[in-house]
Parts: sequence; structure tokens; C-alpha cells
Amino acid sequence: MERRVVITGASAITPIGHGKDQIVTSLLNGVSGIKTLREDELISRYIHSRVYGTVDYPIEYDFKRNHRKTMGPVAYYACQVAKEVLEQSGQTEEFITSGRLGVAFGSIHGSPTTQRNIYHVFFEAKEKSAYQGIGAVDYLKSMVHTTAVNITKMFGITGRVISSGTACTTSSQSIGYGYESVKFGMQDAMLCGGADEYDTITVAVFDNLLACSTAFNDTPHKTPRPFDKDRDGLVVGEGAGAVMLEEYEFAKKRGANILGEVIGFACNNNGGDLILPNLKGITNTLKLGVENANFNPQDVGLVSAHATATKMGDIIEAQAISDVFGDNPHVIGLKSYTGHTMAACGAIETIMTLYMMQEGFIAPTLNLEEVDERCAMIKHVQKTLQQPVETAAIQNFAFGGVNTILLIKKFS
Repeated sequence: MERRVVITGASAITPIGHGKDQIVTSLLNGVSGIKTLREDELISRYIHSRVYGTVDYPIEYDFKRNHRKTMGPVAYYACQVAKEVLEQSGQTEEFITSGRLGVAFGSIHGSPTTQRNIYHVFFEAKEKSAYQGIGAVDYLKSMVHTTAVNITKMFGITGRVISSGTACTTSSQSIGYGYESVKFGMQDAMLCGGADEYDTITVAVFDNLLACSTAFNDTPHKTPRPFDKDRDGLVVGEGAGAVMLEEYEFAKKRGANILGEVIGFACNNNGGDLILPNLKGITNTLKLGVENANFNPQDVGLVSAHATATKMGDIIEAQAISDVFGDNPHVIGLKSYTGHTMAACGAIETIMTLYMMQEGFIAPTLNLEEVDERCAMIKHVQKTLQQPVETAAIQNFAFGGVNTILLIKKFS
């Protein structure tokens, strides 16, 4: 039996704010979270891009020492948004530890700052004693599932653990797999999301692939520029997002505050090139998601596009949106505010979309001054729209050829 899956908690740490009030205010006021990349030894020698979606405000963590010792920065982000979502959703201690709540949470590669320290000590060590610089818990901080297991440790969650590590689709997969776990009765609730931390190594990887923005190093707020004719690449960012998904009857019975509903999910792979986007693969994913939701694509009111501001990626995505949804839905690129928050982007963009649905507005794509004619077949948003959205699609695509779509709607 298929069950309805609702959202009863949502929180994000992003370059434009922490939590709903700050994020909504930034979206309404067109605030960019892109700043100048911090100086370190990699920048002057190797990196051409000097911009980053940075979380540059203080966050108060009140974690106990025995929890902190296995956490790198990425796990701090993850555990903070998880804590806020658990509080919002009102789950009891008895339920949290019952085995009926699971976790689906991931990052690209654990904590890169911890990994960098490990490799630095390992390769620079001249004497055996120097290896003592590698901490006993450094692996626990840097392993790919560090976010998920630190969440389970901190809150005593004993249900299933899913830790996707599929680059830019990590947290959209996490939400999708959590949705399926609840929908098909494997768990009554799932805490889902993703996180990534600031590190210039991540920038260096994309910079080396000539995928990063470099033309706006002196004016960071003017990049990235999804769908714009002058876009010149992505901007790496950091942050975290988490949602609580639970079975509708269970949420209703306990009087939970329901924020929205997940009605569809699809994920597939292009089966070919590991870097270049693929029109057929993306289009098939979007069609599968609509079918999974048993929904008419013409009734989707808003598409949150992956829209990284790369030359070919935006063109192919615009074509796929047009092929599946036509020119009916409004289309926005939320990475224009935050940069590409890597493993966190699917969760953060889902949460931003949910906030806009709740508040009855659609934020424009920042820096979209002149639409690239090759992306002009869809309905771009270039100024704030005060109008309700009943149903939205959130699209994410990753290196490796992985494609995802989530469909959510206002709860009724």
C-alpha cells in the first residue's frame, strides 16, 4: 500500500541566511551570498576563480563534547539543521529512538579540510612521530557518511541509514529515498538532507575543469548568472539543508504542523559521459518524476532548475524543461543566490521552494539580465512575482550522469 508523505520540518544553513526568516528576506530583497574566496596556499598558485557562496555569519552550536569530537565542519552543519528539524517537527524522544525514524543524509566527500590535514601530515612526515598529527577520529570526520552517522549518534536514531554520495544530486536523492522509505512503509519518518563545507579544494576541482566563473572576480554578487547570455560558469558554495518526511496519517494523528507534501520522485543515469549533461537522460528523468507523481506536467506551476550557469548545462536543461513542461511553469535558478552548494543543493533548493510556496511569492533568478536565446523557450522569472504556487518541481543533475527530480505541493 502506498502512503502519503508530508513534510513536517525544514531548515537550512545557506550563504543568504540561516532558517526561514532570513532566507525569505534575502529572496525577497535579491540578496546575493557570493563573496570573495578566502586566501590560502592554493589560490595564488592554481585557482582562477575567486568567488564562493560563503556562510560568513556565526552559528551557535550547543553540542556536547562527546558528539563534537567526531565532527568536522560538514557534520556540524548537518547536525545543526537536523536538530532544528527535529525540534520543528515535534517528534518525541520515544519515537526518535524507536527504529521507525531513519536518516538519509550525505555530503560529497566528508570533511575535505580534515582530509587535507591527513594527507598533508602523511606526505610531509619525515619521522614516524609526525604521524601523531593525524587524530584518532579524523577518519570519522572525513568518511563519506559522516553527516548521517553523526546525526544518528547525536540524537539516538536507530532506524535505517542511507548516505548518498552522488555529488550534486546527493541531497535530492536523500529526500527521494526517504520519500520512498516512508511511502512504502519501511519507516514512518525519515530525516533527509545534505551538507558541504567551505574548502578551496572543491573549487580547484571545478576550476581545473574550466567550469567555474572567473569573469566576475571583482564583482562577486554578479555571478553566477543562470540562463544569462553572459554566464561563465558555476560558483561553488557551502551549507546544509534538512527536512522531516513522515507518513500523513501518523503526522495527522499526533497533530503535527504539515508544511507541504512530496508527491513524486525519479532518479536515473545517462549511461554515458560522466561530465557532460545529456538531454535524453534529463528529459527521461523529468518524465519519470511526473509519472511517479501521477500528475499532469501542465499543472506544475514552478520549476526550480539545477541551473549551474555553465554554458551547455543551462541550454540542455532549458530544452528538457520545454520538452516536458512546455512554457507553462515559471522557471527559476536558485543557485544565483547561493552558488552551487554541492551535496546540499537539492535540499536547500527544495526548502527555498517550500518557503516560497508557503509565503505566496516566486523569487527571480538573480543576474538574469538578458536571457540567452538558446534558453528562451521557457518562462524565466526576472522580477519577484506575488502569486501562489500549488505544485513545484526541483531538478538536480550530477557529475557521473545522475539525474533527479522531486515534486512537492502545498498541503491540503
